Amino acid sequence: MTTSKEIIEYYDCTSNRKTRDDLKLAVKLVDDFLADSSRVAVDCGAGSDIAFLRSKGFLVYAFDNEPDSIARCRTRFNADKQVILSQATFSTFNYPRSSLVVADASLYFCPEAEFSIAWHRITESLLPGGIFFGSFLGPEDSMADPDFNQMALWSKVLVSKNRSKTA
Repeated sequence: MTTSKEIIEYYDCTSNRKTRDDLKLAVKLVDDFLADSSRVAVDCGAGSDIAFLRSKGFLVYAFDNEPDSIARCRTRFNADKQVILSQATFSTFNYPRSSLVVADASLYFCPEAEFSIAWHRITESLLPGGIFFGSFLGPEDSMADPDFNQMALWSKVLVSKNRSKTA
């Protein structure tokens, strides 16, 4: 299955976007409340937050369900041994103990039936005092539009889930 046009356009637009102020605040909170030795972050997506987190000294475990996203990140962070990449979903990723979990513009792609599993895994991975940083869709978001092709984003999860049931 190939990556959809919408996803490619999204990655093109966001892979080098400016770091959001709320992510900067989340990193400041980690700095204020956790020891330097616990600077481990989890992120997913096309890499803009990964680059920021690395600039702040985090070991970053990054994942995405889309092979194109992982390929882009492998190219971009190839020489950085402090970025560990995996192709996974929110409910299948093996979350390390983390001081920060970033789900900016992503967690709403977790299928509803898998959300409770994913949320449990995320919260269990956070160190005491760890920070979850995420964003959710509002009613005016273009991805909340009824014409947006959600199956372009969820189809791989559903296909891989069905394959594992038949295997």
